[in-house]
Amino acid sequence: MTDMAGKVALVTGAAGGLGRATAQAFAAAGASVVVADIVTAGGKDTVELILGAGGEATFVECDVTVESSVRALVATTVATYGGLDYAYNNSGIEGHPAPVAEMTDAEFRRVMDVNLFGVFYCMKYEVPEMLKRGGGVIVNCSSTAGLRGYAGMTPYVASKHAVAGITKAAALEYATQGIRIVSIHPAAIATDMVARAMAESPDMAAAIESMHPIGRVGEPREIANVVVFLCSDGASFMTGSQIVVDGGALCHG
Repeated sequence: MTDMAGKVALVTGAAGGLGRATAQAFAAAGASVVVADIVTAGGKDTVELILGAGGEATFVECDVTVESSVRALVATTVATYGGLDYAYNNSGIEGHPAPVAEMTDAEFRRVMDVNLFGVFYCMKYEVPEMLKRGGGVIVNCSSTAGLRGYAGMTPYVASKHAVAGITKAAALEYATQGIRIVSIHPAAIATDMVARAMAESPDMAAAIESMHPIGRVGEPREIANVVVFLCSDGASFMTGSQIVVDGGALCHG
């Protein structure tokens, strides 16, 4: 098991789904975890789950689309636990499906604000604190939509491609300074986001499941385990990487 005792991890979008599972996985590995989300009740529930399992965590309300909110989040992390070693920048939304010619400016910008600018603001303030520690690891949550296209999801696909790009550029900038930065690319995972899509119709649910040659959607813990590994010394030669965790979905091309 990865030993992260004495380390500090920050997870955004941690009120549920991938963020909650990853916060729990960091805590199980021994890290102190800052649970961040705009959803206060869910974020506090995540903290209670971690504390109940014997881990250490605190909740900080944060809107990743607001730079000052992210700056305050990172400052609170450092003030509470003394520094920052790992970050999983996970906050994201799927937006409302529509063809590109029917997409409103407001909807496109809303998705980009959360999925791209949220990652940018997080890295902007996480990196300086990691440099003070002599290094760290940042994992940015992209998607299989960051590696291929999906009709009707233009802003989501654009934002997740951009996350992959900003990850690669930043990884080059800090590769010699002890900071590793990678992106993770899940396919459909059993989260509220996927549940909403599957609830549209039985055909949609069947289509989503059939995307994965493995025969099912993924579980949040399966992504969380990979994130924790990527932050561990076992992944010490990995930076700028695009880590696909998709049940074989991209094997379809």
